[in-house]
Amino acid sequence: MDRRVRKSQESIMEALIRLMAEKEFEKITINEIAERADVNRGTVYAHYTDKYHLLDLCIETHLDQLIASCMPLEGNNEPPYPTKDSLLRVFTMLEKHTAFYTTLLTSKGVPALRSRLLEMICLGIRQQFTEEQFPAGVDQEVRIQFMASATVGVIEWWFTNPLPYSAEDITGQLWEMLEQNQMLPGKQLV
Repeated sequence: MDRRVRKSQESIMEALIRLMAEKEFEKITINEIAERADVNRGTVYAHYTDKYHLLDLCIETHLDQLIASCMPLEGNNEPPYPTKDSLLRVFTMLEKHTAFYTTLLTSKGVPALRSRLLEMICLGIRQQFTEEQFPAGVDQEVRIQFMASATVGVIEWWFTNPLPYSAEDITGQLWEMLEQNQMLPGKQLV
């Protein structure tokens, strides 16, 4: 992709997020986005069909980065399922993009990020763990929904209280809770 095109798209996405921090998404216009991004209205429409398309692509871009951050590192002998280190990389990426996540997770009229985040985490858990890896006694889908909902709930709380803990601290606390509640593969009560 041409560097100028990428720069314009980044500027437009950043403008949308800054505007969403100031006012409701429904009240934002393409003209305001263009003005804030310092591009003309035609440039916005050259890349996005409307503000909903822009929001969807903005969310998709950030979630793709988040997914990439939790993948096992090349050359590292990490297991193919989530580890405390991969969870830390997720929280570090979330922390790096605080403005984006805070704005979208606290915007009342835009539940899209929460829904997509929950969907992404459920999919990741389904892909990473087999039913045999989980402790017996609870249906696998119930366990997946519990783990994903708990994780998204902690992320939302973390951003709505503005980051009361560092990425390292929140990772440690969430990991401890998942272990205590036997949510991680191979964890059984003794």
